Amino acid sequence: MVTTPWFDEPIPFQEAAEVGTRKVIADHSTLGLVVTTDGTISEIGRDSYVEAEERVVNELKELGKPFVMIINSVHPHHPETEQLRQDLIDKYDIPVIPLSVNSMSQEDIIAVLREALYEFPVHEVNVNLPSWVMVLDNDHWLRSNFEECVRNTVKDIKRLRDIDRVVGQFNDYDFVSRAALSHMNMGQGIADIDLSAPDDLYDQVLTEIVGVEIRGKDHLLQLMKDFTYAKREYDKVAEALRMVKLTGYGIAPPVLEEMTLDEPELIRQGSRFGVRLRATAPSIHMIRVDVESEFAPIVGTEKQSEELVRYLMQDFEEDPLKIWDSDIFGKSLAAIVREGISAKLAMMPENAQYKLKETLERIINEGSGGLIAIIL
Repeated sequence: MVTTPWFDEPIPFQEAAEVGTRKVIADHSTLGLVVTTDGTISEIGRDSYVEAEERVVNELKELGKPFVMIINSVHPHHPETEQLRQDLIDKYDIPVIPLSVNSMSQEDIIAVLREALYEFPVHEVNVNLPSWVMVLDNDHWLRSNFEECVRNTVKDIKRLRDIDRVVGQFNDYDFVSRAALSHMNMGQGIADIDLSAPDDLYDQVLTEIVGVEIRGKDHLLQLMKDFTYAKREYDKVAEALRMVKLTGYGIAPPVLEEMTLDEPELIRQGSRFGVRLRATAPSIHMIRVDVESEFAPIVGTEKQSEELVRYLMQDFEEDPLKIWDSDIFGKSLAAIVREGISAKLAMMPENAQYKLKETLERIINEGSGGLIAIIL
């Protein structure tokens, strides 16, 4: 019987040793070592250690502290000891190191601590996708595939030891050409993983976005020149397009390069003189006009008309856009409506277009807020 600081009364030595060890590992230790044996270090056989070994391992797993197991053996490199090591790894899913405690060296101690270090938990995993994938839309199929594979893979990471295995799993995906651990902070439990994508996948996505098959670097450069010019021109009217969609009217103000400055003109007001500076610049005015198109075919009887309505509406609830593909008299409904709208747009004569432009110029330049329109 021994006296301990945890109980008021003396307790058996074995119980005191177990309680003390449990309190040390639970309250004071950062990592633990489970020392078992293959039965070669004494006359006590291997079977006598199994029950206590299982209990200690389960307790340490419940505490969540990192720990490793040492097989204390007279012959740590014997095939039977190696087989026992593999059996214990499969049984407990922890690192198991066979060595002779009586003759272990400094290198053996460092190896044990290194294995224990990889048992510490991972608190954060940063997976860096290819930079060009990150600029794709969130709903793009490739970005969605990358994000899904990251979610399915990193969920298995619990210890620092798991990271190498998980990095290897990324290589099983066709759209990942390389996965590598770029940085690991063992003290904070943070790991960074870099993913790369095949070059041909970049070409495929670029072709999808551009809508034109890229035939080479020269072709890509020419497309970039064309798109740059189109983007520059679009930026001039982008705000006007936004406003015309919201309010029905949008104005694109002129840029400095488009302004024309007339020659300064000397003016006189009584006995005083001044200089008149006149500048002219084109502004783009956009007006949204809702064009109506009507198609009313005469198909025969009332029953035939009802059948045509049912034919048009059969897929409308599931996919409203599918109605435009309906075939009527050898043409799609979309083509028929488009022809009707184009015909109405062509009805506005050139002189009316000119008069409308001239009217807008007078309202803006002369500041007239009144407008009377007579449509003949």
